Amino acid sequence: MDRSLRVLGISAYYHDSAAALVDNGDIVAAAQEERFTRRKHDSGFPKNAIQYCLAEAGLRLGDLNYVVFYDKPFLKFERLLETYTAIAPQGFPSFQKALPVWIKEKLFQRDILRTELQAIDNNFDGRNRLLFSEHHLSHAASAFFPSPFAEAAVLTLDGVGEWATTSLAVGRGNSLTVLKEINFPHSLGLLYSAFTYYAGFKVNSGEYKLMGLAPYGTPRYADLIRDNLIDIKADGSFRLNMAFFGYLGSLRMINKRFERLFGLKARRPEHPVDPRHMDIAASIQAVTEEVMIRLSRSIAAETGQRHLCLAGGVALNCVANGKILRDGRFDDIWIQPAAGDAGGAIGAALAVHHLHADQSRIAVPTDAMRGAYLGPEFSQRDIEDRLTRAGARFTTLQPERLLTTATESLVDQEALGWFQRRMEFGPRALGARSIVADARSSSMQSVLNLKVKFRESFRPFAPSVLAEDCRDWFALDRPSPYMLLVAEVCDSKRLPLPQGTEQFTGLDKLKLQRSLVPAVTHVDYSARVQTVHEETNPKYHRLLSLFKAKTGCPVLVNTSFNVRGEPIVCTPEDAFHCFMGTEMDTLAIGDSFLRKGEQDPALLQTYQDKFTPD
Repeated sequence: MDRSLRVLGISAYYHDSAAALVDNGDIVAAAQEERFTRRKHDSGFPKNAIQYCLAEAGLRLGDLNYVVFYDKPFLKFERLLETYTAIAPQGFPSFQKALPVWIKEKLFQRDILRTELQAIDNNFDGRNRLLFSEHHLSHAASAFFPSPFAEAAVLTLDGVGEWATTSLAVGRGNSLTVLKEINFPHSLGLLYSAFTYYAGFKVNSGEYKLMGLAPYGTPRYADLIRDNLIDIKADGSFRLNMAFFGYLGSLRMINKRFERLFGLKARRPEHPVDPRHMDIAASIQAVTEEVMIRLSRSIAAETGQRHLCLAGGVALNCVANGKILRDGRFDDIWIQPAAGDAGGAIGAALAVHHLHADQSRIAVPTDAMRGAYLGPEFSQRDIEDRLTRAGARFTTLQPERLLTTATESLVDQEALGWFQRRMEFGPRALGARSIVADARSSSMQSVLNLKVKFRESFRPFAPSVLAEDCRDWFALDRPSPYMLLVAEVCDSKRLPLPQGTEQFTGLDKLKLQRSLVPAVTHVDYSARVQTVHEETNPKYHRLLSLFKAKTGCPVLVNTSFNVRGEPIVCTPEDAFHCFMGTEMDTLAIGDSFLRKGEQDPALLQTYQDKFTPD
């Protein structure tokens, strides 16, 4: 028989620390530590995120049944020792650097966690209530248990957990059984990260840039990758040729042999991107998609399951996700919106609830993530008090008037900061902490990238579309509330290209208007679609509805409310500071509306240098 069970999940000490609270099987709250500390990908103990989760639930740590950490440090240390022993004496400098950190912090993580938790609540009993999950089990649990499926195959792909880099599981009811694993050092996530590094982007941060760069190139190096770097079997299992990689024993992802293979040294960060980098991005994207599709096909054949759940950092590759869906081996797929390490906090908590405590599970028809709106919310009075203290000049409007004013701003081609309701959990802004704009504008992508986000010009933007209108605009026949599926713009919404422009290459392709919504149409006619549902975000849905009534278009540009290198904004103050440091035109926070031209000029700031570029 079920009983009330309260579990706090924690992920920390690698990247994207987070906390999540599950109360009797319901995900009550979840947040990443970076949103509070303003340090992107903060890996420290998530003290602020924990305190938020507890406050949201009205609980103290002492009220919880369990606190669970998302992986097992001793197994990770075992991998570290075995790896360095196998390659010794190669890699000694790297080992020498890592060992003191492990001895000081990670080998005694139980004691460290107990100390940190008792600093929050000295009544917390860490001896009997502190548990440890396995990394890939946490990912798999985060994918299956919140999913809308009663049973499903579960595929987890990331860099590495303790040992596993890829795992196949099957979930049924409240059970989850891991069937197969691929272990370190053979990792699709690390392969993709190696190319991220090679293309001059930051590992564990810039992988989505590599994916965004891929459509500008041609996969001319794909065979070279298959022939030299990765041996892919028919079932999708694979092995890497470690002779080309450095991550076993050095601080570089790749070595000189890797660079000689492609005839090009690693691009230095912030240096120009040339066509070869685009072709390399296209090539590793093609190989990644091949592996993921082969894995998904073999899973379908071996398990007979008609539904698939995905988690792990590689599951954020929304281009590959869209191709798995269109491949047709599964009736439907569901991807954990916080698929990376942050989502491990939710998975660990749900694993304790269902697997450790054997509590029952009933699949929620939509899903159990509440639209991923699991973070802090601010009352209207609190918003006004905070804005006043920050020196903001604003007008508070009736709710419907706020929406019509915001709509008018969008129709006037202004970039609008949109700060509403509970903050999203995961890497995507979903209409709670977003910057939105008119998708019909041919100049909006450039304006947002260069003047608002301060980031590379090639970076694509995603469309938010009314769920009920999605099929009219995009080749997608199902919900995509978490912006984790890529689909093509419908033929009826495409525009013919002028004669002679088929010769355009590289970033010159950006100059061509391909559809009625050019600001969100990538150069291959694809878009990373977010369907907006009245049930989960009524205010954002209403904004889109009013914009459609004015323009006939139910699509807006939606990008995260931050600048390059900054975490997504969390508080009204964060939003105001970002607003004042960019060329954003207007800002709607709750029912308060701000115009840039009405603000105190003394509060304008040079914002783009405040954060380290990611």
